[in-house]
Amino acid sequence: MIIKVLLTIIFLAVMIGVGVYTRKQASSVDGFVLGGRTVGPWLTAFAYGTSYFSAVVFVGYAGQFGWRYGLSSTWIGVGNAIIGSLLAWLVLGRRTKLMTQHIESRTMPDFFGTRFHDQGLRVAASVIAFVFLIPYTAGVYKGISTLFEMGFGIPYEYCVVIMAILTAVYVILGGYKATAMNDFIQGIIMLFGIVAVIAAVIAAQGGLSEAVSKLAVLPADDATEPGSGMFATWLGPDPWGLLGVVILTSLGTWGLPQMVGKFYSITDESAIRRGTVISTIFAFIVAGGCYFLGGFGRLYEPVVSGGKIAYDSIVPAMLVTLPDVLIALVVLLVLSASMSTLASLVLTSSSTMTLDLIYRDKKSLPGEVEEGAIDDIVSEKIERRKVVVMRVLIMFFIAISLLIALNPPTFIAQLMGISWGALAGAFLAPFMMGLYWRGVTTASVWACFIWGVGLTVVNMLIGNPINPINCGAIAMVGGFPVVWLVSLLSKKLPRQYVDSIFECYK
Repeated sequence: MIIKVLLTIIFLAVMIGVGVYTRKQASSVDGFVLGGRTVGPWLTAFAYGTSYFSAVVFVGYAGQFGWRYGLSSTWIGVGNAIIGSLLAWLVLGRRTKLMTQHIESRTMPDFFGTRFHDQGLRVAASVIAFVFLIPYTAGVYKGISTLFEMGFGIPYEYCVVIMAILTAVYVILGGYKATAMNDFIQGIIMLFGIVAVIAAVIAAQGGLSEAVSKLAVLPADDATEPGSGMFATWLGPDPWGLLGVVILTSLGTWGLPQMVGKFYSITDESAIRRGTVISTIFAFIVAGGCYFLGGFGRLYEPVVSGGKIAYDSIVPAMLVTLPDVLIALVVLLVLSASMSTLASLVLTSSSTMTLDLIYRDKKSLPGEVEEGAIDDIVSEKIERRKVVVMRVLIMFFIAISLLIALNPPTFIAQLMGISWGALAGAFLAPFMMGLYWRGVTTASVWACFIWGVGLTVVNMLIGNPINPINCGAIAMVGGFPVVWLVSLLSKKLPRQYVDSIFECYK
């Protein structure tokens, strides 16, 4: 216990120290939200990876999908690395950086408002982002607190509150730069931690071949005889269900504001190329490792509540048998993963609400003449006021997420499915197509917003007849034909305006 407490205190002290160190760079809006658009490839790649993988993945997804699919759940981690990291950087990285810098966009809602010449889209997108990032944040709190309760014996409620306060402190102090620097430190801990934990768990089962042999004799849930071997096969007992999870957790990152925002702040195109390689390797190790570890979950006894398996208890049940030093490392691993994700979520939410709802400035769009200059002193005061409002909203957002986390309505995986389904279902297609295709219309973006949010909410209100995970995947993929068809049938944006937007790629 002394080792666990000591390591945790050192870790948290470093996080707060980074916030204090970077506080001077967070005095302006660009500094607070984007780190001045001067964040290098290593910090950006680790910020992307650590925001991607949190306690939601390590505790919630690895446990639930490892139980359902066995070793084939490792494909989810491979998909996260190839689709969610490598292809995301290749397809979105350069174009996002250039276009958002050209139109002076600081947030994803701001991008929609300017790119499609409709400030109503900006307002709608900011509301969608704020509302649907809350269940994701609550899921992260629940995941980290479940593991903390196992490792330290501290009641769940206290864990949730402590994590919320600590995250708020360093984000409020240092903004995005503090978040990115802490993400780098946390990412290194995650890399070492996941390798050590996998090695320890497999060794406890008698080695890799012995662990796989034990899985091979387990029956599938609908089988009566042992030895089906489905949990030790390449595709597992439900390949189509597995595909839905791969799509949701991999393609979903392309439409999440807190993920795409990382491309806004990177320094230049050469940094994007290096960041692509770093981010992909990180994802292979962390995501692949998490799901590979979860694949052995059936070799342990989970908690059964009300006749149902508590999926969020599976990974803690695997880890509770480890030596104390390794448990301390696991706690730091999940703490690192979760605090980085929480920081990214609360920063995204507060900046979106501040810049796209409260201070929705009228800015000169490409091809337009600026109507009048603002006095420098007045402008500086407004900038400082915006940063103050963002800091207040960080506390507000954390408080709401905290209330949900203290009384979570469902498993972690379902919380994330609802959040990712609505956000990526609404944003992914119009954002990506808007970077490449001049023909995307304003009406098609509205249609995709309605499609993504509508499908997720209706499915939830009628009792989830479609599993939230699969529903989220359908919402994402379905957004592309929605945008394409409505764009063909609706009024086009003025050609001169669209040409001025795409000048940044020449």
